[in-house]
Parts: sequence; structure tokens; C-alpha cells
Amino acid sequence: MAHHRKLVLAGGSGFLGQALVHYLTPEGWDCVVLSRHANSEAVVEPVLQPTPGSDIVPGGREVYWDAATFGSWGEELEGADALINLAGRSIDCRPTARNRQQVLRSRLDSVGALGAAVAACDRPPPLWVQASAVGIYGDTGDAVVDESTPVGAPYPASVCSAWEAELAANALGEQRVAVLRIGVVLDNKLGALPRLAGLARRGLGGRAGNGRQWLSWLHVHDLVRVVEWILDHPQAQGVYNVCAPEPHTNAEFQRVLRHTLGARFGLPAPAPLVRIGAWLLGSDANLALQGCRAVPRRLQEQGFEFAYPALPAALSALLKARATR
Repeated sequence: MAHHRKLVLAGGSGFLGQALVHYLTPEGWDCVVLSRHANSEAVVEPVLQPTPGSDIVPGGREVYWDAATFGSWGEELEGADALINLAGRSIDCRPTARNRQQVLRSRLDSVGALGAAVAACDRPPPLWVQASAVGIYGDTGDAVVDESTPVGAPYPASVCSAWEAELAANALGEQRVAVLRIGVVLDNKLGALPRLAGLARRGLGGRAGNGRQWLSWLHVHDLVRVVEWILDHPQAQGVYNVCAPEPHTNAEFQRVLRHTLGARFGLPAPAPLVRIGAWLLGSDANLALQGCRAVPRRLQEQGFEFAYPALPAALSALLKARATR
């Protein structure tokens, strides 16, 4: 049996966290998921079953934390090989002052709690992988942005900037730290793609607003492969744009999506209609009307190869998988 390494995954109950658990467990990682959905601090629940006939023991366990304060869950970090933090309320909510404050606090509080737990360890995890987002650059128009581009100022860029600053204040000086500025992750079950595909199938898959806003996207399989690559490459540290090397405008993305689905037409959605619809759905219209043309320069320079660098192949693989599941 292969040697197992221990990974603590904070905020791992969402679709990105579960994708990581399911991918990394067969690769020899024992994954401990810190989750607010467990019943009490005493709960330690299996979240994966072993593959029939496999010699891999179940690697996923769910441990309660409140994502804000240091508790007994911190013992899981002692001697762990890596910490990954995805915790934070989704920005896909109405842009009220209260919601925006909760989005910010959920990120800062979770990093602060993890920092306190790491500091209390005699053998802290040597690697901290921290989620961020390409939204840190703001609405960048047609400009191509990489990791050297200055960060933006308005929301949600300000949230990402504060998030990364909180990490810098809490990570240990001797830790290897990797910050993942993640684009829109495409998955066949959860996230943005099923919603967009549903609209396209009903003839509503036209451009949003003027359609010129850029979308920095990523196949979920490449996301988990990026994380695995960072885990396995000791030289990997610093900030990484985690998105496919070929971003598309909103109009281009919708056209490729319609073609993949065989949708004959897609009615466009003017910006005022997008804003009304987003509010009714409890979302933020700026997620659709603003964009960022980010490229993964550092990943490519350091030798990472994307399995799905092009959008047509990515959408075809995802939507075919959804149709056959």
C-alpha cells in the first residue's frame, strides 16, 4: 500500500472541495474536511467510500468547525502535510451591504482561525494553499492580466485583496504558501455551467449586456490537477492565476455553449434585464456584466500542462458527461 499523506481541507463541503477529495484520495492523500455542516465538534464522519477491490482506505473525514474561532478541530493540523483553505461565503448573492460584509468576514475569520491553529502546532503543515479569485484584478476590459498585474479596488476586488492580506498576516514564515486566483470553474453538476446550459437549452443563451466582458474559465478537472501539481512540486509557491490559457468574451462563450448543445439561437439579455433577473434570483448582476481577461502565466512558465486548454473541448467533455450520468 502506498504511503498516505494527510491533507486538511477547510471549506471542503462545496463542489470544489468535494472534487478535490474525490480526486486526491486515490492518489494517496488522507483528506480531513473542516465543515460547518457537521452536527457538533464531536462529529467525525466518513465522506468517501473505498473503491471496490482497492487497497486505498477511505481518505475523507468530516470534522466540525465554525469557520471563525480556534477549536479542537485544530488538532487535525498537527503533523499534516498540507492545508488547503477554500472557506468563504459565495459572492453569488444579492449585493446588499449586509451580504457583502458577510462575504468579507467569512473569508477573514476563517483565515484568522486557521492561522491561530497553525501557530499552535508543534509540527504545522509545511504548505498552505489558499483560494482567491481572478476578481482581484477588477473589471479589466480587454487588457490581458497575469500575476504581475496590479490588483483592483472596487468590490469584489477589495474582498480578494483583504483575503490575501489576511493570509500574509497568518501564515508562518517558514511555510510554503500558494495563492490560487481561481476563475469560473466549469463543472457538469454544480456551479455556473448547469445554470447557463439550462438557459441555452431554452433559447435564452445569448450574450449578457454587450457581451464584450471577458470570462476566465477553467475545467474542474484542471483545477484539481493544479492543486495536485502544487502539492507535488516543492518549488511551487506564490500567486497563480488558475484559469485556462484561452479566456473568452461572454458573447463567444455563449456561442460555443450553444453550438455544443445544438441550440439554434439564443436571445440576448440587455444589461437592465440582467440586473432585474439577478436580483430576483438572489444573485449579483456584476458577476455576468463585468469580466477579467486573465491568463495563467506562472503555471505555464513552470511547466503545468492543461488537460482542457480550449473551451470547445472542455464544454463537450462536461456536457457529454452530464448527459450520460
